[in-house]
Amino acid sequence: MAIALWLPRISRSTTRRFLKPSSSLTLFSISHSHNYIVTSNRSPIPRLFTVPNQSHGREWVSVSEVRLGYVSHISTAGKSDENRSRDAQVADVSWIDLYLPRQIHPYVRLARLDKPIGTWLLAWPCMWSISLAANPGHLPDIKMMTLFGCGALLLRGAGCTINDLLDRDIDTMVERTKLRPVASGIITPFQGICFLGFQLLLGLGILLQLNNYSRILGASSLLLVFSYPLMKRLTFWPQAYLGLTFNWGALLGWAAVKGNIDPAIVLPLYASGVFWTLVYDTIYAHQDKEDDVRVGIKSTALRFGDLTKQWNMGFGAACISSLALSGYNAEIGWPFYASLVAASGQLAWQISTVDLSSRDDCNKKFVSNKWFGAIIFSGIVLGRISS
Repeated sequence: MAIALWLPRISRSTTRRFLKPSSSLTLFSISHSHNYIVTSNRSPIPRLFTVPNQSHGREWVSVSEVRLGYVSHISTAGKSDENRSRDAQVADVSWIDLYLPRQIHPYVRLARLDKPIGTWLLAWPCMWSISLAANPGHLPDIKMMTLFGCGALLLRGAGCTINDLLDRDIDTMVERTKLRPVASGIITPFQGICFLGFQLLLGLGILLQLNNYSRILGASSLLLVFSYPLMKRLTFWPQAYLGLTFNWGALLGWAAVKGNIDPAIVLPLYASGVFWTLVYDTIYAHQDKEDDVRVGIKSTALRFGDLTKQWNMGFGAACISSLALSGYNAEIGWPFYASLVAASGQLAWQISTVDLSSRDDCNKKFVSNKWFGAIIFSGIVLGRISS
């Protein structure tokens, strides 16, 4: 059995993302002959933490003495990528744990508020569309962008709730998802349904502030939102269906500003978002491909296999081409086309450099798509001002 050691100070760079500045740390050694942590900490830890015993040798774990008692960091030196991903589920401590009441933690995690990338990916097509709809020489409507930003946050949370309710049996068999609130039993299905109703009620309040055309168009997106979680059981192309769902804001944003849809501008914009989603969600799906094969779930990651990068290059080219067509039809200024060059470089970088056998790298490239969306948005705004 390993002996615990006391360290009064740990490098700030290691712990800043996890702990409040005033928190002190204790260094623990994990014994691989037993699946628990041995400590000589002066303050008792509120709960017992286990770490997957997958490799030989010792690892050092630093644990916060704050009342939360979460594992704040796990050294992954010499560990496999799969084991690092498993340890990350134990080790991740977010702002939710530090600043929100413990009673609402499961609901906040159910809505994925601790992982904002989904909200960014849902919001960017809305912002693109609203900016394209602005009058030449003018900035986009700030009020409309605020409404759609809040709507993206709520709808993404509602979509995650629906997904977790429908997939709760599957999630228990997938390493990355087995600790989700519904799958782990922290939240019951009935509580999840009640929380979903609350989210949709708030979303309705935002939708009612739009024009009648947008209300009908926005409400129709719920058909896609509720049916998307079932697609992975039926087709190897659930990522394409997600693209249709996640980019509905490309249609809705223009309609909210103009009161109608201009097909020559809006449909290519919508198509660009669908192709973009195929790129980033195929990369994302490679994180779970081993579990998906075992469980029987379908995805483009399994459909494309070793040809994923070639397929994604094609989707990326289609995305940029559709954006160019939409901007041309909207008679937008030259800064937009300069942004397309920069966005093409970002997209080519993530597609060409991603290590599809590494869960960590797939997630890193997936998250980087928030910058792709930001580059396009900046180009549209500057192009509209200069047009």
